[in-house]
Amino acid sequence: MKDQYVYQTGTGLYVNLTNRCSNRCDFCVRNYDADKTKHHGFAGYDLWLDHEPSSDEVVAKAAAALDAHPETEEIVFCGYGEPTYRVEQLCAVADFAHERGLKTRLNTNGHGNAINGRDITDDIVAHIDTIGVSLNATDAKKYDAICHGKWGEKSFDLMLDFAGRCVKRGGNVVMSVVDIIGQEEIAKAQAIADSIGAKLRVRKMING
Repeated sequence: MKDQYVYQTGTGLYVNLTNRCSNRCDFCVRNYDADKTKHHGFAGYDLWLDHEPSSDEVVAKAAAALDAHPETEEIVFCGYGEPTYRVEQLCAVADFAHERGLKTRLNTNGHGNAINGRDITDDIVAHIDTIGVSLNATDAKKYDAICHGKWGEKSFDLMLDFAGRCVKRGGNVVMSVVDIIGQEEIAKAQAIADSIGAKLRVRKMING
């Protein structure tokens, strides 16, 4: 199915707002479908978009999905791109989620301020219950080597600044790393998260 911008996984209804991303991470699940022709997708869903949906389009599909899956507990902004490219649509869909009594979660690379050319953290904290920020590495050089951010090594500092601003505004920030980095790097990642008052989650590597 083309333009799969709402998809269900467990008790989460996931929203795929865009395929644009400011990173090109070596470990990203979309790399396993990079040719865009075989459309293996993720969890059985083809997440390459022909057009970016409006908030009304997402809400309409989300409402239908919630009717079909009453077990849904949260709406998660996560797809083949960085959701904060569509921050206005993200906030509108989050309002819908809260009206339906659902929690909201954002999976982000933390570049939302740089992407939008303004500080969006007030909007994010006001609309998102859990802000998941991909830390991925413990210094700028390592981050640039695996994430290949749009702003080079500065991408790491932009991500940390975003996460820290969200924490200061009262956001529930959970930073994450992939388990393959090893225990020494995980310990360093924990120290970084602790330094800004965020939590740390170690996630398993996804191989498509």
